[in-house]
Amino acid sequence: MSFFISDALAEAAPAAAQDPGLAGLILPGAILLIFFFLFVLPQHRRGREHKKLVDSLAKGVEVVTNGGLLGKVVDVDDSFVQLEVGDNTIVNVQKHAISALMPKGTYKSRKKAEK
Repeated sequence: MSFFISDALAEAAPAAAQDPGLAGLILPGAILLIFFFLFVLPQHRRGREHKKLVDSLAKGVEVVTNGGLLGKVVDVDDSFVQLEVGDNTIVNVQKHAISALMPKGTYKSRKKAEK
């Protein structure tokens, strides 16, 4: 009855619109798996290493903060660390702001180099 589309063509389903089934899920699944291995796992690994670093903080350890402060740990609290960054200069820093432990003697050698 239609003038523009014949009735026989309108009733038939196109061949390209068939259900892809399991084969259509392989590519998106592979992409998700690749993203998981490239982004999620390394982030979890870094998080575990940082938690281990924060838990190992003790008095006398030399550290560097995220802001670049080099200092020696004077006191450790539940969520804060007191750092000696100079002669009679103590700074309070949050524990999670500690980015790396430095080898023993780094802080002392920096103080000698400044004098």
